[in-house]
Amino acid sequence: MQIKKTLLLGMGALMALGGQAQQTADYSIPRVTPFSGVNDYRTWSIGVWGGLSAPATPFGNNDFKRMGFDQLGAIYGISLKKQIYHGFGLQADVMRGQVKGHNKAGQDNWLALHDGDPLTFTFVRNFKTSIDLAASVSGVFTLGTINWLNRQATVLPYISAGGGYMRFHTQVGNTDDESVGYINARGDFDESKPDASTAFYIPVGIGAKFNVATGINLDLSYRTNFINHHFFDGVNGSGHQDKFSGVRIGLEFALGNRSKPQLAVVNAPAQLAMDLYERNQDLKRKIDQSNEENKQAIEGLRGQLEDAKKDSDGDGVADIFDKCPNTESGVRVDGAGCPLPQPKQIIKQEKVVVTQQDRKIVDEAIKDLEFDLGKATIRAASFPSLDRVAELLVNKHFSLKLAGHTDNTGSNTLNMRLSKERAESVKAYLVSKGANASRIEAVGYGSSQPIATNDTPEGRQQNRRVEFTLY
Repeated sequence: MQIKKTLLLGMGALMALGGQAQQTADYSIPRVTPFSGVNDYRTWSIGVWGGLSAPATPFGNNDFKRMGFDQLGAIYGISLKKQIYHGFGLQADVMRGQVKGHNKAGQDNWLALHDGDPLTFTFVRNFKTSIDLAASVSGVFTLGTINWLNRQATVLPYISAGGGYMRFHTQVGNTDDESVGYINARGDFDESKPDASTAFYIPVGIGAKFNVATGINLDLSYRTNFINHHFFDGVNGSGHQDKFSGVRIGLEFALGNRSKPQLAVVNAPAQLAMDLYERNQDLKRKIDQSNEENKQAIEGLRGQLEDAKKDSDGDGVADIFDKCPNTESGVRVDGAGCPLPQPKQIIKQEKVVVTQQDRKIVDEAIKDLEFDLGKATIRAASFPSLDRVAELLVNKHFSLKLAGHTDNTGSNTLNMRLSKERAESVKAYLVSKGANASRIEAVGYGSSQPIATNDTPEGRQQNRRVEFTLY
């Protein structure tokens, strides 16, 4: 029992020391968005550790009763952990080291020697088991990451349980110092070193991690290893399967992007509080900025009001109300500073009558109208007919619509442009002869309105035209 008390007291002292060191640490963890899943965290970590082992456990001892510090063995190993959730992860451990035990005189265990006939026996006072290699996978349950006094979880208590296999050699002796030989996998005595024994084992532990820096944890734990083997300690005096315990201290290092926090140590309420605090500070900054902008805007409005009291155009209406600034002197204005409307003059429009003779003149102009090939240049032969149309527009105040058309030769874009340019060319000529430009409308339709087939030269010739419509 003395060794158990010593191991537990030692573990408690290390935890207290880690807690005291944590109280003086001053650092912050990276900020993440709450409720965003585990992608914003580092979930992989690697650890190295070392510690002491003993054949005594809280669940009973093995076949060796005398306990003391001289019977403690050294164990060490590495671990790789994947954090699944805030409170649960999977950890793989690889371990090596020794487990030792000793009995007082008169409390020796007897061992059958199978190297003679009849069987002879010898007593075993001590054993030393060398663990060549032990590998296990355990589930690690974090008991709490909430710390209401700090912005991050500094102490993380946990429990773990798993399973694995170990390979070992067990050496026994019958005096305090002398070694008799080895125990093979069947429990038989062998003076020479036999092949290694293998056994399934279940590690069950309790511990705590101390977040000493961003991505670095101090790991303290106590584990009991239940071994599915009767001769781990060299003898089978108790008839029960063997077990041993160990105290471990190590360091765990988070892997991955350093800008992300470690999932296992994040204090979720603190993260939420940090997010709300930063949002509040950002809102406060925006309000302060808005207040400053409002002050500047108010000062600007005051200046504008002073300027608006002036009557710049002298029409009797202040600039602030004057919707028609710069009114000429002497003009009568309304309350908005705009000139009063003048009485409208009623203009009687004569009825426009298009005669048959008028249409004949237009038809002749259409018939005689010619352009240079692929251009909007009017040929001189068309001028006499166009002159008569211009005279008609001037004398009778007719309105005229000019609609340009082409065949389907060439692209639509080219045809639309050419038809528009030809109609505009006719309009420009008529205006040059005195016609009112506001009464002439020129549009282009390209090849969209054929009057004949485009499959023959004659049909295409008919489609290349400018139509005149009098009204």
